[in-house]
Amino acid sequence: MLVRGLRVLGHAIRTEPRLFVIGTIGSSLFGLLIIANSYVIGFVTGHVVVPAFAAGSVTTASLASIVAILVGISGLRVASIFGRRLGAGYMQFRLQARYRRAVTRRYLSLPPSWHQKHATGTLLSNANSDVEAAFVPIAPLPFAVGTIVMIAGAMIVLFATDWVLALVGVALFPTLFALNLAYSRRMSPRQIHAQRMRAKVSAVAHESFDGALVVKTMGREADESRRFGVFVAELRDALIAVGRLRGVFDPLMDSLPSVGTLAVLLIGTWRLQTGAISVAELVSVAFLFTVLAFPVRAIGWVVGELPRSVAGWERVQAVLSASGDLPYGRSTVPGTGPAELTFEQVNYRYANGPAVLTDVTFTVPAGQTVALVGATGSGKSTIASLAVRLVDPESGSVAIDGVKLPDLAGSALAGATALVPQIPFVFDDTVRGNISLDRDGITDDEVWHALRLAQADGFVGGLPDGLGTEVGERGTSLSGGQRQRLTLARALAGRPRLLVLDDATSAVDPRVEAAILGALRDRDSGTSILVVAYRRATIALADRVVYLHQGRVVATGTHLELMATQPGYRDLVTAYEKADQQ
Repeated sequence: MLVRGLRVLGHAIRTEPRLFVIGTIGSSLFGLLIIANSYVIGFVTGHVVVPAFAAGSVTTASLASIVAILVGISGLRVASIFGRRLGAGYMQFRLQARYRRAVTRRYLSLPPSWHQKHATGTLLSNANSDVEAAFVPIAPLPFAVGTIVMIAGAMIVLFATDWVLALVGVALFPTLFALNLAYSRRMSPRQIHAQRMRAKVSAVAHESFDGALVVKTMGREADESRRFGVFVAELRDALIAVGRLRGVFDPLMDSLPSVGTLAVLLIGTWRLQTGAISVAELVSVAFLFTVLAFPVRAIGWVVGELPRSVAGWERVQAVLSASGDLPYGRSTVPGTGPAELTFEQVNYRYANGPAVLTDVTFTVPAGQTVALVGATGSGKSTIASLAVRLVDPESGSVAIDGVKLPDLAGSALAGATALVPQIPFVFDDTVRGNISLDRDGITDDEVWHALRLAQADGFVGGLPDGLGTEVGERGTSLSGGQRQRLTLARALAGRPRLLVLDDATSAVDPRVEAAILGALRDRDSGTSILVVAYRRATIALADRVVYLHQGRVVATGTHLELMATQPGYRDLVTAYEKADQQ
């Protein structure tokens, strides 16, 4: 654990070397000033206080000199403390900010398949508490390094003063280090367990809040509270175990310097009586041992936090080193206007599960609308994800205008395609912010144009502040159909050449849905549309239909052709129609 912890600290130092140097210089100066201060106190005692008692008087000049020296040392100590805390504080917070950004960027670069395997609460914990824990020892680190400098200086001074008293320090300091190592070995599993439980509590809490509607409507508040309470209790017990061990460790660390001071006084009195040392030297050494307790604690703080730091660091690294990236190429989509989408012998499965798509081949011609129709579980949403490269096929290829998606640059793919998913997501922002997403070139006129195409301009115009209306978290102030139209307008505002609608209008009225699809087909710039459709009216608006069954393309053609030649398709569409009517 100590070795792993020192590696984390070494990485932090290499990342922010300047701030570490500033903090270490300040801390080292502070430690050397403590030694200097102890010898000033000894000098004053031996050469001013004792003679003053003997003579019954003291000169003003000697007092003024003593005050000037002590004030000067105190001023330098203030400057050293400022430098130490400035370097350590900046270093810690810069590292935490750097790695929170790195973890967030990594989350955004990893595919949905990776996110589906990890609870949202755990991911929040990685970016927050784990990053914080990883760099907790940074705050006392420069102080600890300066303390080592101070201890080295103190040992030199002690041996120069009296070798017998120096032996007390030789015995004390290794004992302090050994105690710290023993503490670290016992604290490590406790800190790791506590860090894991923090993530678990965060995950369960997020799940409870996210499913609040289900919990409330099903009357499961008490059960959910009990479930959450189990994990909270385990976290409490883990933290209590940490606190108990620390409660034993801290008094021992406090008592050892006091024991050292007592030993110095006892041995020093004997050495004073034999004439081996003077009163000034005895006071200096005793005072030095007295003030060593607090700085030496800095080493204990660093060592004590290493287990927690290692636990947080390894959890952060698990995210940063996660595999599953979808690397982009450098190509662009040739031409302008609507794009052609081609699926060629595409096969896909999730993880090690059964095949979801088998030998899927079809084309969305440029400027046409193609409907994907199939029963639940036939692979429609998977095709939608493949079309915009949220995932890559196991074999086969997906291409836009003849360019395979993995060969496209990320910006080229994002500019050419847009996906409107089944479940609309609305940010806690204004209508304008939700649609423009701060993309370049999307003016208010472009926003209103996209809203008209999505048949959303009417309800947005009726909102209190229009485009400036705050819609709340996940769009809670909007209906389901309004959220769907808002997310559709968001996709359209970027003027994609290929629009993929994954049952994106299921919550709107059929007449509104027909108006939306009609507006999309008639728009001046034109776009190709791949739509996952259920309603007969929606399917009938498509130029072509791809009929899926158990992950295979059974047939393609117009709606009327498939109704006449495919009994399974006819039964499915008729069933959807009956369900809508009911």
